[in-house]
Amino acid sequence: MVQFHIIRCASRCIRVLFRAFCFAFFDKWSILRYLFVTLQSEEYKNKMKTVINSYDEFASYLGKPLGTSEWLEVDQDRINAFADATLDHQWIHVDVERAKAESPYKSTIAHGYLTLALLPHLWDEIVEVNNLKMMVNYGMDKMKFGQAVLSGQSIRLVADLHSIENLRGVTKAQIKFTIEIKDARKPALTGIATFLYYFN
Repeated sequence: MVQFHIIRCASRCIRVLFRAFCFAFFDKWSILRYLFVTLQSEEYKNKMKTVINSYDEFASYLGKPLGTSEWLEVDQDRINAFADATLDHQWIHVDVERAKAESPYKSTIAHGYLTLALLPHLWDEIVEVNNLKMMVNYGMDKMKFGQAVLSGQSIRLVADLHSIENLRGVTKAQIKFTIEIKDARKPALTGIATFLYYFN
């Protein structure tokens, strides 16, 4: 009888250990699968900054994507603040009720130059450039507004390194950019932005 109880207890212990092993094994695989899916997701990739420490590192991205920023909402408060800063209070931007009644968009829209002005912020979400004395905006080329950004819509930046030169120690980088509108077929803005980077 005692032997029977010992065998039964041993059997129970084996079952418990087996279940614990299975749980631990499958739980580890679940964690690994979660990590793999997360690392492959666009959202995770978009949050990873491209880190650049020198001209050579920058030049290695020539013709390659630099990254994609997170979505940024362009709400009415932001539009109104830009109107105040630039003294551009045209009703299509700031008069919500009139825009609903008279505008073909049935909404107020962001100033085109507000969309452009958000470029540096969106760029900083994509790229981190270290070992700098300073950075200067040099110019814009082939800039084209594709579609109006309605109040409340979200935008993001997609950027590639179009060209790069070393001008006597000053890095001249041309960035081909697209500012996309969430759930819209056409982009808000495309062009080539030129920055001058003064590395230490």
